[in-house]
Amino acid sequence: MTLTLTALPGMPYVHPGDDLVELLLQALERANLNLVDGDILVLAQKIVSKSENRLVNLSTVQPGLRAETIASQIEKDPRLVELILAESNEVLRTRPGTIVVEHKLGFVCANAGIDHSNVAGEGGIEGEWVLLLPEDPDRSASRIRVALEIISGVKIGVMIIDSHGRAWRQGTVGSAIGLSGLPGLLDLRGQPDLFGYTLRVTTVGVGDELAAAASLLMGQAAEGTPAVHVRGFPYPLVDGSLKELLRPKEMDLFR
Repeated sequence: MTLTLTALPGMPYVHPGDDLVELLLQALERANLNLVDGDILVLAQKIVSKSENRLVNLSTVQPGLRAETIASQIEKDPRLVELILAESNEVLRTRPGTIVVEHKLGFVCANAGIDHSNVAGEGGIEGEWVLLLPEDPDRSASRIRVALEIISGVKIGVMIIDSHGRAWRQGTVGSAIGLSGLPGLLDLRGQPDLFGYTLRVTTVGVGDELAAAASLLMGQAAEGTPAVHVRGFPYPLVDGSLKELLRPKEMDLFR
């Protein structure tokens, strides 16, 4: 069993309206890779968000009273807090410098996934621009997958990932926020282990496992490798979605 991950070289800085499918095809060609059945492309959230024009200039944001109040408590820009609130279902925790929310997409994360790093907009005023997550990452992944399958004639998977912290561990890791053509969760309940014991509770977050592996190649700073080609994924490519990986509130011991 061999799993091969290849960071695609030469991906340019992505701007609103750029055709990610064409950019990925060009990067695959530079890497001397042809898509085959079962391949997966893992994409950093930022290139998807940028192509979908999810950029916001903070100078255009007018914070409300709630945002002003929270901002004074956590020492953040009230305009940023206003965006965080708009992108969230619920505020779960706050502390100076951090606000933890349930994002509108259903997962728990810091600052609603809104990012300052490696973000610039029109006029190049980097400090004023922030980037929101894709509005519907599953839909974005599906659109890219279908287009690539039509061009290549093969069945593939596409996953969009972001860096998330964890409630019980230090450090961020790559996590799946959008899936198309591959499973997010592998349910092993009912299968025997090596000694014949029937597994009763084991489910494996294969989407997040692959996201973490790809994130090692993408990096977190100035690496400039936001797309990773995967070959040898050890499970069948069935269509999955982000919902598979979201823990229901009634099972979440941290809320």
